[in-house]
Amino acid sequence: MNNSLVVVLVASGIAYGTPLLYAALGELLAERSGVLNLGVEGMMLVGAVMGFWTVQRVHANTGVALAAAIVVAAIIGAALASIHAFLVITLRASQIVSGLALTIFAGAVGLSSYLGSDLNLAGAPAAHQLTAVFPKSMQDWPVVGPIVFGQNVLVYASWACVVLIWLYLSRTRPGLNLRAVGESPAAADTMGINVTAYRYAHTLVGGAFAGVAGAVVTLAITPQWVDGITGGAGWIAIALVIFAFWRPELCLVGAYFFGALQALAPQLQARNISLGPTVLWTNALPYVMTIVVLVIVSSGTARSRLGAPAALGVAYVREER
Repeated sequence: MNNSLVVVLVASGIAYGTPLLYAALGELLAERSGVLNLGVEGMMLVGAVMGFWTVQRVHANTGVALAAAIVVAAIIGAALASIHAFLVITLRASQIVSGLALTIFAGAVGLSSYLGSDLNLAGAPAAHQLTAVFPKSMQDWPVVGPIVFGQNVLVYASWACVVLIWLYLSRTRPGLNLRAVGESPAAADTMGINVTAYRYAHTLVGGAFAGVAGAVVTLAITPQWVDGITGGAGWIAIALVIFAFWRPELCLVGAYFFGALQALAPQLQARNISLGPTVLWTNALPYVMTIVVLVIVSSGTARSRLGAPAALGVAYVREER
């Protein structure tokens, strides 16, 4: 029963969808403040390479090494996000141009590739990797075993993040202030809310989430370093936020759907089942998502129909009220 295609796809969808979920949650927080971050893919790649480098260099037990790797990935993701935040919030540069430039700078042919080469990371397996938390006996339970108990700690942490972010946005004063900043920064400023601080803080947190998402790839999904290892997952995460109507619980559903889609091709291949150009479609998905995202964020009509924050992508300066 646990080897049936449906059970394996659901379990694999959760595993493969976890990096997408972390990246999408980070992007959701940034966009709720009115900042569009198209640099998620670059932040994921640098987080992936630095997280992998950390587990290779930290000589400690597995738990300590992995915790250090996650912290390093989060810090480097936030550092890259701070560049984007400075450009678009302080200097009021185009958010689309800044995000794309950051992805090019840090992407598969940029900083992440240089770091992977300079630190001699290619070709070696991870010294430590994230594995299932619960004992094998629980993982063997019918259906729920592999789906619920066969996951690593960052999967369960992502579930907690979904709940906490939902509560933050809907039940706390800072969360309501954040939504006000994203909808009408001028009105929020009038109420005494520091628009700049909210945008900076949530853009940096979003970058930290993207860095963690990248580390999940190299520490759990594919425990090694290869140039461009995220395979466009950052673009899918950005699109997920749009398709989830900027709601964290729907980001979870969407992330697992795309995670299952990513796992579909190898599972069908392992069972000698052919459904046509499945591999071609999954490989092309990030590029399709890129086009979709750019069309939506450049179209005011599409954004309003989907319920995007009204000030998304719009710079704000107090003197311009």
